[in-house]
Amino acid sequence: MLNKRILLVFGTRPEGIKMMPVLRALRARAGMTPIVCITGQHRQMLDQVFAAFAEQADCDLDIMQPNQTLADITARVLQRLGAVIAAERPDLVLVHGDTTTAMAAALAAFYARLPIGHVEAGLRSFDLQQPWPEEFNRVAIDCIADLMFAPTEGAAANLAREYNRRGRVLITGNSGIDALLHIAARLQADSALSAEIAARYPFLDPARRLILITGHRRESFGEGFARICDGLLAVAARGDVQLVYPVHLNPQVRDVVQARLGAHPAIQLIAPVEYVDMVYLMQRAHLLITDSGGIQEEGPALGKPVLVMREVTERPEALATGNVQLIGTDPARMRACVDALLDDPAEYAARARPAFPYGDGQAAERMIDAIEEFFAR
Repeated sequence: MLNKRILLVFGTRPEGIKMMPVLRALRARAGMTPIVCITGQHRQMLDQVFAAFAEQADCDLDIMQPNQTLADITARVLQRLGAVIAAERPDLVLVHGDTTTAMAAALAAFYARLPIGHVEAGLRSFDLQQPWPEEFNRVAIDCIADLMFAPTEGAAANLAREYNRRGRVLITGNSGIDALLHIAARLQADSALSAEIAARYPFLDPARRLILITGHRRESFGEGFARICDGLLAVAARGDVQLVYPVHLNPQVRDVVQARLGAHPAIQLIAPVEYVDMVYLMQRAHLLITDSGGIQEEGPALGKPVLVMREVTERPEALATGNVQLIGTDPARMRACVDALLDDPAEYAARARPAFPYGDGQAAERMIDAIEEFFAR
């Protein structure tokens, strides 16, 4: 029998959502002892994710300080995670995606000469500036990973062309779809839960089509967010839509959005919502406008058109479904793309069909199978 200690390290809400199915699968598998270490990068929002999945962290690096830089985050994760690794003595370190937390945690594991597993490996925009610094982070992790869990064949093909020929590449699907389908099933089965969540949003207007907004990318800070706000104001001017925007807590997002959009009657700015609430709002929405990678995956699975406020994406499979369209941050383009969807029923119907390019909801189980095989070999 295996008796392996698996250290999962993450710090942001998106990482937490996609690592929850992996954590649950590890707990259910004999011979695996998961240890959850968080960095505290998204403190409040990550607590909500743990609550949604009835989980908790085993240790907290508590790295966050006011006005810190990416270099500060990297240095603190390296130093503090090194001490956790020495104390916990894991057999494998699992990181997710492309955050600075993930990159620094992988580097700490590499320095400790521990095997590294990368959940959601192989995504590429092929531009180190877009998204920044995420493209560098994921390339760096994949250079040193021993197990690379690629969500799609395209991601696996990217890895096959790169430096690391020692690591094993496995196509597993995306664990974010595991999480989404789990929560969607809960909402469908539990009418009391759905009613409880609906009661939190009494301002939703059934007479107007709901457009759900998320935006937080660093490359849009400053002028980019000013353009995004101009575009959202142009969309709100239609008069037949309601925009709901859970605003990221980063002051470089929050302060601009509040100042530019806070007074418009058709735009509802709200605090970041729990993951169960987010799934509920996505299901209610007519259209999603985002710069989030996760929503590019979740929108197609829910049959929602997604307009992406970026010029490039590392998720070409989402574009291929037809549900997802890149629109950048030009205000006129944003309004034109929204009009095309909302004013043409045939166009909307063609882009609002459920599609599953990122898997069937069993990605986490495939990852744990691969981890068992890795140790057995």
